[in-house]
Amino acid sequence: MDSDRINRLLTVIQTLNESLEFGSFLQSIVEEVCELTSSETASILRYDSTADVLVFAAAPAIQLEFLRGVQVPLEGSAAGWTFRHAHPLVLQNTAEDLRHYKEVDRLTGLHTRSILAAPLMFRGGPLGVIEAVNKTGDAYYTEDDVIILETLAAVTAFAMHTNELQGQVDHAYGEMASLNRLKSDFVAITSHELRTPLGLILGHATFLRELIGAEYHEQLDLIIRNATRLKEIVDNLANVDNYQSGAARVRQRQVSMGRLVQDVVESFHEEARRKGVELSMRIGAGRLTVEGEAGKIEIALRHLVRNAVLFTDSGGHVLVTAEAVPGYVKVTVVDDGVGIPEKDLERIFERFYQVESHLTRRHGGMGLGLSVAKAMIEMHGGRIWAESVEGGGSRFIFLLPVNASQASAAEKVFIT
Repeated sequence: MDSDRINRLLTVIQTLNESLEFGSFLQSIVEEVCELTSSETASILRYDSTADVLVFAAAPAIQLEFLRGVQVPLEGSAAGWTFRHAHPLVLQNTAEDLRHYKEVDRLTGLHTRSILAAPLMFRGGPLGVIEAVNKTGDAYYTEDDVIILETLAAVTAFAMHTNELQGQVDHAYGEMASLNRLKSDFVAITSHELRTPLGLILGHATFLRELIGAEYHEQLDLIIRNATRLKEIVDNLANVDNYQSGAARVRQRQVSMGRLVQDVVESFHEEARRKGVELSMRIGAGRLTVEGEAGKIEIALRHLVRNAVLFTDSGGHVLVTAEAVPGYVKVTVVDDGVGIPEKDLERIFERFYQVESHLTRRHGGMGLGLSVAKAMIEMHGGRIWAESVEGGGSRFIFLLPVNASQASAAEKVFIT
């Protein structure tokens, strides 16, 4: 092959690889096949596995209108032979070869004299066929023509495979988006429909507890505890879904983190006492005020403290600290409980993820608490992470920016 054709081929490949639209890419390939092999026309056929035939994917525009929907059989056609044998084919005179499929000539009005075909191979298997038709000047196709067509076939096959994968990805994303919409609708409807009856159950059970005798208090307390637990699950689902859908908003106010930590810790003192866990706090000096919504920050901290108490055995300790660091308030919840296996540490903030261990599964739950905490902190432009050693306790830390304007920079800060 002369240097001019080699340079031309390399330039074509480089230019084609920059093409973004698949249909235009295939049309460009057809045009370059005609130019580089000195052919009257060319086409690209892809394999249709459902019908076990080849169909036209690209051809000169004036011919493609006639060829859309045409099915080329694998038996009795040059393209079919090339596909089945996964090998180039040269027909210098179609009049003397039964492998020429004459139906295409009838539809396009073209008189086919010669054919050069190459399979579109990818990873050892054919995806289709590329053909050059009628060498100009009644000349014969040469070995150089075969090399050129095989080279363009390789580029086309790779692009075709990539396009197919992209189609699968787009389809998967479409299904995922549809499932996400269904999920969001389900969560919204479930949250709305359950909140009212749960509120009535809790309200009437609490009211009845004040009226009836002490001998029924245990049964009513069981109703209240489980209704409260179900309400928390519903609220957690709604909180995470609102955050992920972008529906949640933060009402910016000045929040005293020292006071918030104190209130949350005091609310868990009785639960910790009953379990035999020492729960304490340490509030640092300086200004511990952030801009945000106290209720949402409290939700996050309550989940962390509840988990720390829950997964710490009797005689253990839980410490909650708050301190000022440059531009942020850092809150840490430390326990000497069961700890988290290293393999699970990266996923504990995922929704519905639970550490598979007899030490944790026995406590129940839906694996929503930490995902809710993460959502609440990230809504404020903060960052949350965990450090743990299985059997050696856990440390959960979150950072909240002092000013809302600093929120975008919080994720860049690593403080250990």
